Amino acid sequence: MIPVRGYAGHKVAILGLGRSGLAAARALLAGGATPVCWDDGAEGRARAEAEGFEIADLSRPGTYEGVAALIVSPGIPHLYPQPNRAIAAAWDAGIPVDNDIGLFFASLGTEEWMSFDQPPRVIAVTGSNGKSTTAALIHHILRHAGRPTQLAGNIGRGVLDIDPPVDGEVIVLELSSYQTDLARALTPDISVFTNLTPDHLDRHGGLGGYFAAKRRLFAEGAPDRAVIGVDETEGRFLANQMAQGPGDDRVIRISSGQKLGGPGWSVFARKGFLSEYRKARQMASIDLREIRGLPGAHNHQNACAAYAATRSLGLSPKTIESAFHDFAGLPHRSQLIAEANGVSYVNDSKATNADSAAQALRAFKRIRWIAGGLGKDGGIASLTDALANVTKAYLIGHSARDFALQLGGTPHQISETMEQAVADAMADAEPGDTVLLAPAAASFDQYPDFEKRGEHFTAEVTARLET
Repeated sequence: MIPVRGYAGHKVAILGLGRSGLAAARALLAGGATPVCWDDGAEGRARAEAEGFEIADLSRPGTYEGVAALIVSPGIPHLYPQPNRAIAAAWDAGIPVDNDIGLFFASLGTEEWMSFDQPPRVIAVTGSNGKSTTAALIHHILRHAGRPTQLAGNIGRGVLDIDPPVDGEVIVLELSSYQTDLARALTPDISVFTNLTPDHLDRHGGLGGYFAAKRRLFAEGAPDRAVIGVDETEGRFLANQMAQGPGDDRVIRISSGQKLGGPGWSVFARKGFLSEYRKARQMASIDLREIRGLPGAHNHQNACAAYAATRSLGLSPKTIESAFHDFAGLPHRSQLIAEANGVSYVNDSKATNADSAAQALRAFKRIRWIAGGLGKDGGIASLTDALANVTKAYLIGHSARDFALQLGGTPHQISETMEQAVADAMADAEPGDTVLLAPAAASFDQYPDFEKRGEHFTAEVTARLET
C-alpha cells in the first residue's frame, strides 16, 4: 500500500466504493486521514461499512463541513454529461476534488528514496486502443530483464494498492481518460500515448475534450521522455508540442505502417519489421512477424511503444526482442486460446467497439467472425473496409439483426447465443481458418463484463475440442 500523505488529521470524502475507492480509503487511513465514504449503490456502502469506514451521503447539505478534499472514483461523471450531485456539492462548498491517481503521484516519493542508488521510475500509458497490452508488455520486458517492476492502474492492481517501490523499481501504469482528466498531480517519468480514436465522447463533451484528458499526462508534469504515436493528427500535434526542436530525443515518435524520418528518435513498424532510428541512423531492427503474442498491425504499434519506453530505460534491443518472443498476450485481447485441425481460435472479447474490432479483423486471414452484443452508436457501419478477411460472420446478442443489416455482401447468420455461434463457426471452419471473437459491442446484454464473455467463448471452444 502507498499511504496517502498530506491529509493526516483531516477528514477526506470518498465518492464511489469500487476497487479504487476502497483502496483510496485504506491508503488515506494509513496516512493518518479519516475517510468519509459514499456510494450511490447499497452494495458499495455495505463493503465500506464492513471495513469500518464512516458512511455519509455526500450530496446532502453540510456534509462537507470539516472535509479537506473529495476523492472521486473514475466511473463517476464529474463534468459531462453532467456532474454527480456530490461533486457539484463539493464545488459549492469550495472543496478540492481529486482522484486516486492524483493521490498516488502526490504520495509516491519518500525520504527513503534518498538512500537508493536508483530512484524508482513511473511509466504511464494512455491512448484509445492498445494501452493495456502496451502496459503489460512493458512490464513483461522489465521482468524478463530482471528489473523490479509493478503493474497497476486500469490493469493489475489499484495504484494505491501497490507495494512501496524498492531501489531501481519501475512502476508501469495504464491510465484511462477518466483517470487522467481529474488527477491533480500527474508526474510520470515516461509518458506513453498510443493512439486516439473517438470513444467516451459523452463523458468528455466531444473528441476535443477526450483528447484534452489524454494530453494532460504530458502537459501537467513534463515527463522526462514522451513516447507518442503519430498515426493520427492529435499525436502529431502532441509530439510537436513536446519537442523543443527537430532533434529533441526527449520525444520518441512511434508509428505502425509509416516510415518516420528526421533527425529525432523514432520507432516504427512496416511490413512486419520494427525499426529504431536515431539521428537519422538505424539503430536496430526486429522481425515481428513470428511473434505469436503480438499479431497484427495494432499489436505492432503496441510493440513499438513498449520498445521505445524500455529503450528509454537503457534496455538493449536484444533483451527487448527476447522478451517479445515469450510474451503470451493478454486475456481477451487477440488471445490465441487453441489450435486444432488447422483452425485457430482467438479471443478478442475486449474489442467492445468497431475500431477495436477492425484491428482484430485486419490481423488475421480467413476469419469466422463472432460478433454482436449491445451495439454502440453507428454499430459496425465503419467496418466496411475491414471485412475483406471475413469468410462468414456469426451474430449474437441484442444487436445481431442490426449488425446483419450493416454487413452488406459479407456472408452471415444470426446465431443469437455464444453457444450456438461457436458451434456454427466450428462446424463450418476449415484448415487455415481463424474463429475470432471480436464483438464490436458491449457485453451487458448477455454478460456482466467483457471478461465473462471471453471466458464463455473460451469454455465453449475448449469443451467442443475435447469431445
